[in-house]
Amino acid sequence: MTREAAPAPPEGFVLAEGRGLFSTHNGPYFTKPPSEGGLVEQAFFALPRHCNGVGLVHGGMLSAFMDGVLAGAVWRSAQRRAVTIHLSIDFLHMARTGEWVMGEARLTRATQEVAFAEGRAYVGGHDVVRASGVFKLMAR
Repeated sequence: MTREAAPAPPEGFVLAEGRGLFSTHNGPYFTKPPSEGGLVEQAFFALPRHCNGVGLVHGGMLSAFMDGVLAGAVWRSAQRRAVTIHLSIDFLHMARTGEWVMGEARLTRATQEVAFAEGRAYVGGHDVVRASGVFKLMAR
């Protein structure tokens, strides 16, 4: 299988590593080093394999991407691995082949056992997806 190449990532983003086989297969994903305030920022370049037959990024791709962005926010703030127990996605606009899809999320609350995160994906000046998730925190 031939892998399409993504252009250089947006300034400040680097290739995300260690995300597991599923994410590695669906990527490549890029991430920004940690910033103040717990905001997690990730991105991917929409390649033809990420899209449906009319050149729009597939809803499943956007869902998988946001699941990872939200989980990244949980990891960064709670410093514990977590698995998704609820994911809510609102599709607001379209993303197309050849666009950088940017994602950001932050932890909104955590207990001893679960964490909550909210985020969005956007292209240019418009939101594409709004997402929230509940994550089961794993034992240390």
